[in-house]
Amino acid sequence: MLKLFQLSKYVLNLIIHKPFNFQTMQKENIDINATLIDQVFEMQKAQAIKMRMSSVNQRIILLKKLLDWIKSHQVDIRRAIHADFKKPYPEIDISEIFVVTSEIKHAINHLEAWMKPKKVSTPITMLGSSSYIHYEPKGVSLIIAPWNYPFNLALGPLVSALSAGCTAIIKPSEITPHTSALIRRLVDETFDKSQVAVFEGEIDTAQKLLEKPFDHIFFTGSPAVGKIIMKAAAENLSSVTLELGGKSPAIVDKQADLTDAATKIVWGKFVNCGQTCIAPDYVLVHQSVQIPFLEELKAQIQKMYDPSEKGIEKSKDYARIVSTKHLKRLKHLMADAELKGAQLFFGGYVNEDDNFFEPTVITNVTDEMEVLQEEIFGPILPIKPYDDIEEALGYINSKPKPLALYVFSKDEKQIQEVFKNTSSGGVVANDCVLHFLQNELPFGGVNNSGIGKAHGHFGFLAFSNEKAVLKQRIGFTASKPLFPPYGFTSKKIIQSILKWL
Repeated sequence: MLKLFQLSKYVLNLIIHKPFNFQTMQKENIDINATLIDQVFEMQKAQAIKMRMSSVNQRIILLKKLLDWIKSHQVDIRRAIHADFKKPYPEIDISEIFVVTSEIKHAINHLEAWMKPKKVSTPITMLGSSSYIHYEPKGVSLIIAPWNYPFNLALGPLVSALSAGCTAIIKPSEITPHTSALIRRLVDETFDKSQVAVFEGEIDTAQKLLEKPFDHIFFTGSPAVGKIIMKAAAENLSSVTLELGGKSPAIVDKQADLTDAATKIVWGKFVNCGQTCIAPDYVLVHQSVQIPFLEELKAQIQKMYDPSEKGIEKSKDYARIVSTKHLKRLKHLMADAELKGAQLFFGGYVNEDDNFFEPTVITNVTDEMEVLQEEIFGPILPIKPYDDIEEALGYINSKPKPLALYVFSKDEKQIQEVFKNTSSGGVVANDCVLHFLQNELPFGGVNNSGIGKAHGHFGFLAFSNEKAVLKQRIGFTASKPLFPPYGFTSKKIIQSILKWL
């Protein structure tokens, strides 16, 4: 109705020969959107109070409605995501649809156990009392989703919000408009706006949403934008989960199975055209195996994306860069690296008409190059040799803590040394990326790479308030002898407590 009203107003202006002012209409759109945000937020505040008492079955009903819609609209989901950046359908099935459906099924199977109050032990100083932790929904939540996995990273957090009993407003990315429109359609057809709502739009929409006093904000994106989100959340003391990124390293030591390591690194790096927050951002390879490792990388890239030797650009299994803007950023990274001495080992071809950027491997990289300073978020893989593991660990520890870290080795002692002497959101031995699919593990960063954890039980906890509950008996209690006035007996008891308990 609002769009119809705006169109009618435009036509009327033409009829009576008044000049049409696009800036005025744009401002009206923003004002209308702001009004709708206010209305929906108030609706969700009221609904959130009701949902505090929601049962396991009531929450499961909502999760099943979401699951049923996804199952019956898989073709629509594939088409929307493919339209945004030509992501191959099998990649969509695994990295977008399956990730969400498995998260829903996991929540349905475990929600009753998650919601049960957790009893805690009673110390001797609290004799006569009982205590437990009650998990209550935080309330109204905001989910700000990125463009790189636009379906998965919008609906995964929604599963956690619904499991915890929260209402949710989703702000999908404007960079992937087809997927954003599909998410809006999904929500409109599945939920009442008082439960879940979607607001599309650009920065103005996000800013207006961030002005509201949400009970929890779940953001996935870059560390730079994460800082902006955290500042906005501080104005209302909203709790946050920040799923950020950073430069996730991979270590290939001299005892690694080079074919196995190259196969997994190629897949982890170039899936989704490298636009993955936990993709290997650079590889530290032992100098004694650098040359054979590079040859294995080349062989595996060709095996996955050019088996018929017709060119990777013709492969149906390779996605595209999401926008011209991001393609230009990647071209700049390559130009900067080559200007400062990097050597192109493989790839480098770019077709701007199709946002195609070939899988690219570069060597002879140094810290003066931007490819080793900022998160690449694209199909450029720098290779940096090292002499001993202490050098590799020192290099990693000199950088901000990454979202993920990967180590490839047959030596368990070496693997444990990496695990114990580095800090990262997650760490994987002899594989890449797969920890994201393990719903029993917490997913998230540390410091620069994120705050808070997601997935499964950890996502449920992110959207829940762990409320402390203590029940005390009526009459005499262990604490009453400590009440004033503080006579000889009470002082002796207090001294005993300090000494022995």
